[in-house]
Amino acid sequence: MNDRAAAPGGLALIESLVNTLDVETGADTLGTEAGRAAFGLAEADVPDARVLREALRAVCLTHAGHRPPEGSPAPPLDRLLAAAPLRVTVDAAGNAALLPVAEPPGLTARVAAAVAEAAADGTWARLKACEAEDCRWAYYDRSPAGRRRWCSMSVCGARAKMRTYRARRDADPG
Repeated sequence: MNDRAAAPGGLALIESLVNTLDVETGADTLGTEAGRAAFGLAEADVPDARVLREALRAVCLTHAGHRPPEGSPAPPLDRLLAAAPLRVTVDAAGNAALLPVAEPPGLTARVAAAVAEAAADGTWARLKACEAEDCRWAYYDRSPAGRRRWCSMSVCGARAKMRTYRARRDADPG
């Protein structure tokens, strides 16, 4: 659904992982060989990857202004990323980065490094999930104010505005 360019840096990995599930149709590319290969996953890794994906989607929804129910437990993403040890590296120019400890890094470790990078450069909160309940597509909010609500104004935004218009029109007795 997203009609914009992919998210910058490591957020592109997170965006593409969240978007492996089409909420409207139920199609899940992690269930395909090509979908697993895109993330370096074995078939046995898919259940954990799906848990990670939905934890990321929940955070993206929070970034878009959807608050979790009152009294809900700590975000599962926090617990999932705690299992992905990172190390600080410093290159010859003195640039520091967080990298996964394991080589080759698993998906959770790569996601943890991407989250750390995005948090450091201030882009983490701009990765959001579409407000449309039948979409929930992840997108990177490039709007100046950072207040986009839909992955695509021409699709999900237009549908929402039309529903609002019709509801107002139907409620008007005149």
